[in-house]
Amino acid sequence: MSRLTGPRVKIMRALGVDLPGLSRKTIEARPTPPGQHGNKASRKRRSDFGVKLVEKQKIRFNYSLTERQMRILILDARKGKEPTGERLLQLLELRMDNVAFRAGYAPTGIAARQLVSHGHMLLNGRRVDIPSIRLKVGDQISLKPSSKQIPMVVETLKALPLARPEWLSWDEQHKVVTVAHLPAIEDVPFPVDVQQVVEYYANRV
Repeated sequence: MSRLTGPRVKIMRALGVDLPGLSRKTIEARPTPPGQHGNKASRKRRSDFGVKLVEKQKIRFNYSLTERQMRILILDARKGKEPTGERLLQLLELRMDNVAFRAGYAPTGIAARQLVSHGHMLLNGRRVDIPSIRLKVGDQISLKPSSKQIPMVVETLKALPLARPEWLSWDEQHKVVTVAHLPAIEDVPFPVDVQQVVEYYANRV
């Protein structure tokens, strides 16, 4: 996804859900869609297409993906033996930028993406700058020694935006995280009906 510069809470209000990868803020105080007709819009029943579109957009915005990246992920998810939806969420959670976020190096997925893109992260001891790299069980990620004192990193590690998921193993002493096992559909940190996303792309890829 190209760099998002607009109001992130407005996006979450339109979708009706908090997206931790997009923003640390919540829609709790203003849960209705934005605009003068927000209250009416929240009571209006969405069409089947509208439901599918919203579920797809939740994923796109939480993981900061372009439409092209979504289509590639759907195609890759179809290749496995697992249900397409489960495999899709697994691939999303295993992205390098998302693992950096879930480990607690950055307050949002967007900030984690920048950490990776700017070369602050190590994968199995080697510098990487590609946020979309897919990690495997046993892979370790950490910060470059010179990047451990970045104020954002220090502050986030002191106050995690989300609890670390059980599929990640954290070494507190060395600030290193290891992919202990593959994530499950329940590990996604926001509610999403992934089957609606699969159906959305059924005739589009």
